[in-house]
Amino acid sequence: MLPHLAIIGRANVGKSTLFNRITRTRSAIVHNTPGVTRDRMYGEVEWNERSFMVIDTGGIDLAGNDNIELQVNEQGELAIREADVIVFVVDGQQGVLPQDQEVVNLVRRSGKPLILAVNKIDAPSHEDRITDFYGLGIACTLPISAEHHVGISELLDRVTEKFGELQAEPDIVSPNSGAIRVAIVGKPNAGKSSIINKLLKSDRCIVSATPGTTRDTVDLPIEFEGDPFVLMDTAGIRRKGKTTKLIEKFSVIMALKALERCDVVVLLIDGAEGVSEQDATIAGYAFDRGRACILAVNKWDLVQERELPEEEIEEKVRMKLKFADFAPMIKVSAKTGFGLPNFFGEVQSVYEQYSRKIPTGKLNDCFQQAIRKNPMSSYRGKFLKLYYATQVRSCPPTFECFMNYPQGVHFSYQRYLTNSLRKAFGFSGTPVRLILSPSHGDEKAAR
Repeated sequence: MLPHLAIIGRANVGKSTLFNRITRTRSAIVHNTPGVTRDRMYGEVEWNERSFMVIDTGGIDLAGNDNIELQVNEQGELAIREADVIVFVVDGQQGVLPQDQEVVNLVRRSGKPLILAVNKIDAPSHEDRITDFYGLGIACTLPISAEHHVGISELLDRVTEKFGELQAEPDIVSPNSGAIRVAIVGKPNAGKSSIINKLLKSDRCIVSATPGTTRDTVDLPIEFEGDPFVLMDTAGIRRKGKTTKLIEKFSVIMALKALERCDVVVLLIDGAEGVSEQDATIAGYAFDRGRACILAVNKWDLVQERELPEEEIEEKVRMKLKFADFAPMIKVSAKTGFGLPNFFGEVQSVYEQYSRKIPTGKLNDCFQQAIRKNPMSSYRGKFLKLYYATQVRSCPPTFECFMNYPQGVHFSYQRYLTNSLRKAFGFSGTPVRLILSPSHGDEKAAR
């Protein structure tokens, strides 16, 4: 495993801003509202020819007593245990608060190397503000400004020094390891975080009955039978008119960005409530981005417990999501684990189809047979002719067909050709794209 650096502190001191600055990303949502970050977030960094992982955490509030605050504190404590070095962040503009001393005492008990980063020191004239923080008794105390990139290089120098002679080994899933990236998406409260916790066999993601508990998109590496995956826990995607708070809008944007970064989308549908218009909208987002897709009907334990008509639920899902009829449907339960032993096998199967490449000879044989069986209609009194086809990319499978009059092919016939490909080669779980192009000799005629 790579050495780990945990960023710890109370709420709204700039931990996520520092995480984004160090990782050179915008992975963590940053807002001046306290408590935006809840789950742990990870990012890989290289500094001074040393690679390590950075962990962003939610604000630790030892006086917190509601369910979400307690789980945020637990996530912070887990990060402390996991870390090799800890950067404790404080707000240089507010000075030392009693909560800072409480959290420092918690961190000290871990015995881990500790650096105090006094944040929001935006100019040299502000450096005298760090004097009060020496009273916390941390030998390595540095002034920084995460927002304005002040003192970050020195901070990272000290971090790599603290790592000392720790032996860096390849992490479970590095960015270039070929891991299949799986985004778990759905409406708020569909059970996305609960499913991930069940798959990971740990309380890795904060779970609450309150909709909107998850805010950031969290990437979680896991191995299954020796194969690497990255599970992406996302915020619930609400309808546009229902997204009013700025933080909620940020969360939805991050969830939609996860659709850009993933290979396979697992759309989680609440089986007890049934498929909704919003589920169809989310499936449309995945389809438009050309992602492989699995429809996962969650809370199947409630379906069976309430004796709801199972076949009717499946039929309604298929009717509502007709455009995603290629996506396999699985029934799962985050509560009991029903259906989850087959989860990664289904993901692998869909990804194989998503990344599949068809030899040009077999592809053209398939199209010729389909056209012989159901010939193309004429266009402006002239016969349509398909000269040849070739696969131009995978993920999703995309085929370019060179014709004399591509503009004359009706969309229903394009669908027929696509279905012929599916019948011949499978492509379960993945969109299939056809590009109809004029051949070089027919470009003027096509125009």
